[in-house]
Amino acid sequence: MSDAHKSDLLLVTVTLLAAISWMFSKEAVLLMPPLLFMAVRFLIAGGFLAIVAWRPLSRLSRDQLKRSVGVGLVFGVAMSFWVMGLFHGTSMGEGAFLTSLGVLIVPVIARLAFKEIQPASTWLAIPVAVAGLALLSLRHGFQPEPGQIFFVAAATIFALYFTLNTRAANQRTAVDRQGKTIEKPRIPALPLTAIALVTVGLVTLVESLILEPWQPTFSSPPPLLIWWVLASAIVGTAGRFLVQTYAQSLATHSHGAVILVLEPVWVSLFAAGWFGETMTPVQLAGCGLIFTALIVNRWGALSKASEHH
Repeated sequence: MSDAHKSDLLLVTVTLLAAISWMFSKEAVLLMPPLLFMAVRFLIAGGFLAIVAWRPLSRLSRDQLKRSVGVGLVFGVAMSFWVMGLFHGTSMGEGAFLTSLGVLIVPVIARLAFKEIQPASTWLAIPVAVAGLALLSLRHGFQPEPGQIFFVAAATIFALYFTLNTRAANQRTAVDRQGKTIEKPRIPALPLTAIALVTVGLVTLVESLILEPWQPTFSSPPPLLIWWVLASAIVGTAGRFLVQTYAQSLATHSHGAVILVLEPVWVSLFAAGWFGETMTPVQLAGCGLIFTALIVNRWGALSKASEHH
């Protein structure tokens, strides 16, 4: 099997792990405060990866450490909004489609913040996504639910995280205050991921200390809770990011970006099977438009990938 095919198969596995992680997370936030759950989940996952990545971690420069923590701080804020969306949301499938809007916002941020040129397909996809968003939030006039607002906020901040993460993981040039051009060396994927995950854990831990009551969870934890937390930390977080990093290192030309678009589809199917969730025709149409927008946005990557196979 070629590396490109192997990469594609592994990325399909990543979307399945990510979707299963939604189930584990939903089960956990039904039993404990959501931000506390995120703190425990990410500290376990980040700690696990830090042990695996100990050697490369010890070789990072101060600048690389600072940039990795910066990526983690943005990721932490995004995950805080996401878990509050999961906690307050009424439909998990709908939440997954709203979160996937981040894929569309990435090029907008890259254009506005870093002056990166974007293909025409990006600008075609955005109005289609907005129409899908309108169908999801305009069911009873303009009355978006708290869960929907949290998911859209998470998608926007995820987009900033994706942009910063990509820039950290690739070598680039930057201009310092004196106007000199300096090389910014890339940060290896494994230590970058480990630091980002630990930072997310610390951010959500501080938020939880300020905002949430811990007493009921620790005085009499439900028996299944520890399994949901461990499953989402090891399988849905550490496992998923390790597989994704490895898959992306295998092939330069891959359907990668397109395959990751499958995640909300899996989440909707699992939510229907696991929690018995259903969607109204209007919700289905809204999710369908968002999915169409994601495919339009990734059309360049899709056609490039088919040329290389």
